[in-house]
Amino acid sequence: MSDQDASEPRPARTLPDGVTIRQALPSDAELIHVLLRPYVMQRLLLSRTEAEIIELTRHGFVAEQDQGDASPELIGFAAVEIYSPKLAELQCLAVKTPFRGTGVGRALVQKCLDRARDLDVMEVMAISSSEIFLRGCGFEYALPDQKKALFCQLRPRLHE
Repeated sequence: MSDQDASEPRPARTLPDGVTIRQALPSDAELIHVLLRPYVMQRLLLSRTEAEIIELTRHGFVAEQDQGDASPELIGFAAVEIYSPKLAELQCLAVKTPFRGTGVGRALVQKCLDRARDLDVMEVMAISSSEIFLRGCGFEYALPDQKKALFCQLRPRLHE
């Protein structure tokens, strides 16, 4: 696959049976925190307080697996933080390991992009080590006018 092919969004795939995506609620914060914890420990995601997670639910989405008579299991989360009409950031994308590669992550990203689009945001950025996945969702290193993000680390990333 060429670099150009990798950047073209792949068609949406059907979610696994029993999996649904819905708007996150502040009451989901504790379960979201549990979902994110292994990724934080691996230094793949930044640690978030429960208050920060509650704030992210405003423009966040959860993926759930139906458990029959029991409450659905939270299996994924992603949020888009809106900085301005010009810029938003995809944040906290996490999917439980058994559901990775099934379309759950892609569906969460699409919900976040749809939310940003509905709010008329111009650009959404993602800071991640999952380059191939994000390029498959339509993200690129540079915008068409060749803007690039540059970073200056002011303190080390600590994990809890």
